[in-house]
Amino acid sequence: MKAFKIEGGHQLKGEIQPQGAKNEALQILCAVLLTSQKVKIHNIPDIVDVNKLIKLLEKLGVKVEHVKHGSYVFQADEINLEYLESEQFKIDGRGLRGSIMIVGPLLARFGKGYIPKPGGDKIGRRRLDTHFEGFINLGAKFRYNREDYFYGVEAEELKGTYMLLDEASVTGTANIVMAAVLAKGKTTIYNAACEPYLQQLCKMLNRMGANISGIGSNMLIVEGVDELGGTTHTMLPDMIEIGSWIGLAAMTKSQLTIKNVSWNDLGVIPNVFRKLGITIERRGDDIFIPEHIYGYEVKSYIDGSILTISDAPWPGFTPDLLSIILVVATQARGSILVHQKMFESRLFFVDKLIDMGAKIILCDPHRATVIGHDFKSQLKATTMTSPDIRAGISLLIAALSAKGTSIIYNIEQIDRGYENIDIRLKAIGAKIERIDT
Repeated sequence: MKAFKIEGGHQLKGEIQPQGAKNEALQILCAVLLTSQKVKIHNIPDIVDVNKLIKLLEKLGVKVEHVKHGSYVFQADEINLEYLESEQFKIDGRGLRGSIMIVGPLLARFGKGYIPKPGGDKIGRRRLDTHFEGFINLGAKFRYNREDYFYGVEAEELKGTYMLLDEASVTGTANIVMAAVLAKGKTTIYNAACEPYLQQLCKMLNRMGANISGIGSNMLIVEGVDELGGTTHTMLPDMIEIGSWIGLAAMTKSQLTIKNVSWNDLGVIPNVFRKLGITIERRGDDIFIPEHIYGYEVKSYIDGSILTISDAPWPGFTPDLLSIILVVATQARGSILVHQKMFESRLFFVDKLIDMGAKIILCDPHRATVIGHDFKSQLKATTMTSPDIRAGISLLIAALSAKGTSIIYNIEQIDRGYENIDIRLKAIGAKIERIDT
């Protein structure tokens, strides 16, 4: 088992390039199942979750050619549908939350799709109802084996329809769109998610021959086509990683340049960090963060009430960055309320920050009040365990700013979402080692 040993309290300096977007990759890679032709994809992050999905696609019969770092060619012209009903598939599919994304494409092209209950972060309930209700609306028959938690959908023909999603689920919308592109007739999806990564998927599908309109809005209209062809696609930089580096720079009072961030796809993220008093400059398509020698001060509302930062569906603030906001707020000048609406267990890592000396009141599973130290009291090093990807990177940022040497266990969680993070942090001056335990 591996762990990170981190000597905190050092300023960092230099440039860092964000990896390709993890959440986009999990959708885009599954879309290759919709055609027998070659699909070239660039800027794929070399992380555990994405690599697991690529292995799953290979076992399903997809031909995979690794061209160079981050670039692959996929061809799904000889799919092994028998693998879907094998015991090995039940094991492989459970190890990855993103495995749910293969169901829509398989259902659309082959008339059936199966999946065991997916794994992923332990951050509370993450139901799959939106996915399967969408498939049922398109005409699929649903079955569920309660004994081994195995889901299945089958259809001789999918037919376009109108549907109002019960929640603006990103993965649910993506799965339904991938099923609808080959359905007969028109499908209207209202209350659709509209995140940049979903927009990327829709644009890619259109290049493959799909007919999707309303991209970027909460109503998608999909006119079914008979078949799709190959294409080339380049993934966006990971906005969660970009937000993580902003938080890291502020907490360590470091001067950092985050390269090629695709500003137009960041939405409210820069402004939310600015509300904490962090200076963020736009330089071309880069983000420049100067040294915050005198710290950063939380902005209050006009009436003087405490600043509340909460998550919401796009174009609201992404829930994946709330843990970063919480950590950064521990050294701000002022106080904030963090309201995590979408997952009930994502704030439970704050006990580790409290052990490090942070002033945090966990009000309930969804809300935490943070009273900033204004750098007058430095966080103290400790030994901790990463519970999930986003809490893990937040604890890593806290350790890099803390006084002394910290140990973080279960770093496999961090590796699931961040590519070679120790090597990249060393390049900008971080004192971090990957050690055996």
